Amino acid sequence: MQKIEYQKGNSLWKDARQRLFRNRAAMAALIFLLLMVLACFVLPLFPCIDNPNTTNLNNIAAPCSWQHPFGTDQLGRDLLARVLYGGRISLLVGIVATVVALIIGLVYGLISGYIGGRTDALMMRTVDVLFALPFIVLVIVFSLSIEEPVQELTENIIAATGWSRETIAPILGLVPLFIAIGALGWLTLARIVRTQTLEIKALEYVQAARSLGLGHLRILFRHIAPNILGTVVVYTTLAVPGIMLTESTLSFIGLGVKAPNSSWGTLIKEGADRMEVTPELLVFPALFFCLTLLTLNFLGDGLRDAIDPKSAKD
Repeated sequence: MQKIEYQKGNSLWKDARQRLFRNRAAMAALIFLLLMVLACFVLPLFPCIDNPNTTNLNNIAAPCSWQHPFGTDQLGRDLLARVLYGGRISLLVGIVATVVALIIGLVYGLISGYIGGRTDALMMRTVDVLFALPFIVLVIVFSLSIEEPVQELTENIIAATGWSRETIAPILGLVPLFIAIGALGWLTLARIVRTQTLEIKALEYVQAARSLGLGHLRILFRHIAPNILGTVVVYTTLAVPGIMLTESTLSFIGLGVKAPNSSWGTLIKEGADRMEVTPELLVFPALFFCLTLLTLNFLGDGLRDAIDPKSAKD
């Protein structure tokens, strides 16, 4: 009697992972992005990297050398250290603000699409009104309005824990920026999630879940949300560059990271002011910033092609 062999099928996520691994541009972008993150967060821990805020007035605007591979700025600070530490802040703002926007937009879009009717119409008109307002102006106003409470929180934490101001102030000083960009950057994601929810809630398995008496929250987060996760992941990788660009814009006009700390946006601003005298002050941070945005976009495109089942080649 002939034995019948059954071929084991692949899950959607396994197929997506295989398609992603076959995308050379996306994998190269992923490897480069991991190297950039390691360089910004791990390399400054080694003693060979100077303190980014240590000034040396005897070594102002020094050219590239073994001691200072990227040279020094107008205050004698090591530019390589400032670029790496600035990358920490830019990447943190991009990731944390994107997570805030992701949570708000996902929940808002799920509720709007699932409930439907007048509630959906009201929630979407609210999104339309917010879309009509200038985003940068809203971020500036919101950031300035919560800056004073964050400063009071910083003082309370320092008094309660005894930590030094130099340790905690740079981190908590970014909280208004995280909240402002994230709390106003969820509008596009809410629309995308709402559209996906409207399509999925009409499918048979959702109707079957309702007929079994499952609660609305369980249907939303157990049956609908996992099926739009692919779209959310792709949007997240494409949203991080936009949020990093927003932070750079705010830092460029002096409303982002406060001195003496730096981000890629503040370094680009400082370099633009002195580009005719010391062009390396602009070239190196702009190069790191542009390459990071480019790799994030390549990775987002690769994830979109991998997760979309229509892109599979039989």
